[in-house]
Amino acid sequence: MFEQERIYIAGPECFYKNGYTMLAAMRRYAESQGFGVTLPNDHPLDMDNPDLQKRADCIFADLKRAIKETTVIIADLEAYRGSEADSGTIYEIGMAYANGIRCYGYTRDKRPLAWKDQQYFIRDKQVYNEKKQPAPYFDLPFSPTIVGSTKIIQGDFFDCLKVLMADLEEEWKAEGRRGNGKFPQNSSKPDQTSEKCIRMTGEGSSGRPIVYLADLVRYEEGAGQIYEKRKELCRRYGLEALTPLDLAQGREWVQSPNRYTQAADLTENYLELIRECDAVVADLNNYRGYECANDVGFECGVGLELKKKLFGYMQDTRPCIEKIPHLGEEAEYRDMTGSNVENFNYPANLMFACSMKIYESKFEAAIKQVAESLNAEKCNEEGSR
Repeated sequence: MFEQERIYIAGPECFYKNGYTMLAAMRRYAESQGFGVTLPNDHPLDMDNPDLQKRADCIFADLKRAIKETTVIIADLEAYRGSEADSGTIYEIGMAYANGIRCYGYTRDKRPLAWKDQQYFIRDKQVYNEKKQPAPYFDLPFSPTIVGSTKIIQGDFFDCLKVLMADLEEEWKAEGRRGNGKFPQNSSKPDQTSEKCIRMTGEGSSGRPIVYLADLVRYEEGAGQIYEKRKELCRRYGLEALTPLDLAQGREWVQSPNRYTQAADLTENYLELIRECDAVVADLNNYRGYECANDVGFECGVGLELKKKLFGYMQDTRPCIEKIPHLGEEAEYRDMTGSNVENFNYPANLMFACSMKIYESKFEAAIKQVAESLNAEKCNEEGSR
């Protein structure tokens, strides 16, 4: 009954020592239930290219093709090289969500982060993180974009697949009760990639390119004031900025004390803000581990699928192999968990490095370079008309 569904299995298993055996077992079980399945690196890839970056580019191109053939993504949300999920996996969830694809994820521990992160502490009735700042989303199991976009199952891949099957069966029955004879769509969301939905804004009302600031300032004390200063800085360089604290056109905030409702509301608002912009400027610095924040990863994936230009910045753009501790070439560059460290001569997970220019800089220097790039492109387009 599930032949019309095609699952993309996402997760960091491809880095694990026995990861491909694990992925093969997942695939066999899903296929035994009638699903089509796509795995990361499923097709022949140019992995003998002497240019390591070209190898990564080939993997990323294959991913973009695979997502277009997918109706469901099932993602491993276990912590990876830190206390957040693998940023590349969250990037893929962002791509899927922007395409209106069903998003499912699994974890062994769905408790709030306040239970799981041992570096959190409480003082004066406020929860703080390891940086002695108010801990963001401590009362959620994952970042708001994951909670808002993904159906999260406590268990493993097989538990998640069973929930997916039950959901599909219930939708088919609901279609029968309505009596319209139509097979249900893959998602209740509209096709986010259709021409009528994508608004390639080109310029803001001021005539300046619009950039969305994908960063963690949203969780800092005084975030509103910080963002106002960053918006002014962007205007100084000829850009208009949208931030995670802004309200997208045509939306109103949902008034609810429920944190899951709030997370879904935030996720939808982020998606619409990215739809309004021309480019996403992402803070790719390490967050709670060796990778960028999950919210940022999600927003980059959304931006890619909504055909926005992507830019990133970080303070250290040395290749991953030089920044992440590992056991050396003789041990296949495995870290202390046994996972491979990417060796593609890129400064970040290939999802990010293959889809954007990454600047070694802080925010202002990055914005200056982004503005130069976007305005030069604008001049070229006007000159070719």
